[in-house]
Amino acid sequence: MEAAIAVVALLFVLFVVLGAYATVKVVGAAKRRVDDTITHARRTVEDHTLRAKSFAQPGPAGELAQLRLKLRTSMRATQDALHAGVTEDESLKESLGLFQRLSAHGHELDAELRRLESEPDRATLAERLPDLRERTERIVHAADSLRWAARDRARRFADDDLDTLSAQIDVETGALRHWQTEDPSSSASSATPPPPWPEAPAAQAEPATEQTWPDTPQTQRAEEPTRPAITPPGPRPTYPWQKKTRPESTT
Repeated sequence: MEAAIAVVALLFVLFVVLGAYATVKVVGAAKRRVDDTITHARRTVEDHTLRAKSFAQPGPAGELAQLRLKLRTSMRATQDALHAGVTEDESLKESLGLFQRLSAHGHELDAELRRLESEPDRATLAERLPDLRERTERIVHAADSLRWAARDRARRFADDDLDTLSAQIDVETGALRHWQTEDPSSSASSATPPPPWPEAPAAQAEPATEQTWPDTPQTQRAEEPTRPAITPPGPRPTYPWQKKTRPESTT
C-alpha cells in the first residue's frame, strides 16, 4: 500500500514538473515572438523616419540620415542572407563570424551617426562628413561583398544541381523514347524478314560423275570378275583339208 502511494506521489510530482517546464517554454516562445514583433515594428518605423529625414532635411542632417539608412539596409540584408544560408551550407559559418566582427564596426558607426543628428554645430558636422561617408562606404562594401558571395555560392550549387537533374532527365527521357534512339541497322536486323520469293523448279540434271584418278591394271584385273573359259560343247569337227598326223617311223 505504501509503495502504491509512493508511486502515485512520484507521478504527481513528475506531472507538475513537466507542466511547469512546458509552461515556461510556451511563455518564453511567446515572449520571443512579441520581442521580435516589437523589434521589427521599431525598425520599420525608424527606417521610415530616416527615409523621410533624408528627403526632408537638406544639408548635413539629411546626409547623415541617408548614410544611416544605407548602412542599416546593407547590414540587415547581409545578416538575413548569411543566417538563411548557413542552415544549408555550413561553410558559411566562417563568413558569419566575419560578419559579426563587421557588425561591431557597423553598430559603432550607426550610434555615432545617430548622435551627430542632433549636433547643432553644422560647420563641424560638414567637416566630419567625408570621413563618415568613407567609413560607411567601406562597411557597406564589405557587407555587400559577403552577401553577394553567399548568394553566388548558393546559385552555383543550384546551377550544378540543375545541370545534374537535367542530365538525369535527358537519360530518362531517352530511355522512355528508346525507339527513337535505336540504331537503324539494328532495327532493320531485328525487324521481321519478308517472306521469300518462291524458288524456281530445279533442272533435271544428270548426276555428276565423280572424277577419280585412274586405277592401275592390277586393280582393274582384280576388280573384274573371273570370266569362265569357253569350251566347245562337243568334239571339234575335222575338215577335209586338214591332214592327219602320220606316225613317225621308228626305223
